[in-house]
Amino acid sequence: MMKQNRIFAFLTALALGAALTGCGNTSAEGSENTDGKKTVKIAYLPITHALPVFEAAEELKASDDELQVELVKYGSWPELLDALNTGRVDGASVLIELAMKSKQEGIGIKAVALGHKDGNVIVTNDSVQKAEDLKGKTFAIPHRQSSHNILLNDALAQAGLTVDDVNVTELSPPEMPSALASGQIDGYCVAEPFGAKAVTINAGHVLYSSEELWQDSLCCGLVLTDDFIENRTEDASHFVQSYKEAGKNLTPAKAKEIAVEYLQQDDAVLDLSLKWIRYDDLEITADTYQVLFDKVKEYGLSDNPPTYEEFVKNDF
Repeated sequence: MMKQNRIFAFLTALALGAALTGCGNTSAEGSENTDGKKTVKIAYLPITHALPVFEAAEELKASDDELQVELVKYGSWPELLDALNTGRVDGASVLIELAMKSKQEGIGIKAVALGHKDGNVIVTNDSVQKAEDLKGKTFAIPHRQSSHNILLNDALAQAGLTVDDVNVTELSPPEMPSALASGQIDGYCVAEPFGAKAVTINAGHVLYSSEELWQDSLCCGLVLTDDFIENRTEDASHFVQSYKEAGKNLTPAKAKEIAVEYLQQDDAVLDLSLKWIRYDDLEITADTYQVLFDKVKEYGLSDNPPTYEEFVKNDF
């Protein structure tokens, strides 16, 4: 009986290993679509911060490039992060602090570019006209591991307050405008276009823009798995270069065109949101990352975040 159990355990482990190999790692040859072209599978949430991913996918498709982008949409950061961390996608447009936390926990990923510059706002109802008024209020962020949490801390620090002086809750981005309008929360900071949504429906006003609190703030980033980078180095390099070029091509008119196609928001919301955001230079520099590194530690998001050398790959 013991011998049979050992054989069964061995066969089970063998099958499990095969299953994990099949769904986890990216092969050296890469996956192919129905046209026989190579694909890079990128996870995203439908937010303006992911526009360079959409534009890169469109440009590679239009040029009939050998490499194509397969966009994989998720409804929440935990869902997207699970796909990234388990290797079900080759990369993601993701909150950079979430990716830093995954790296810290041993997940093989690298940040290869920014998602955008600027483009975050703190939106509050009429009861909050200055940072001091946030004391005792309920404030929403999308995730504790986010630049939105850092920006809240920055705003409170200007008023001599800390997060202990407010009630902080986590909400999914689409829920925030209606929560503000109904009085469930008094303010929030989140990826666009959901700040602009609250302003256009007259549910709130902009208390701070991100550049007022944190110049050159880092928020979303393009992250690739180590497996993809190491096993498909040429594809990784080609994709990252195409992505950065796509960011430069996102003129206001082009950004609006892509946002209309992918985000399904009213024109007024997109017009306002896109005034706040830039995509022209998506390099992650050592200096800007160091500021993020320091803030992550200062505000308790992590006591041991990865260094620039450990986490950022800028040599494609």
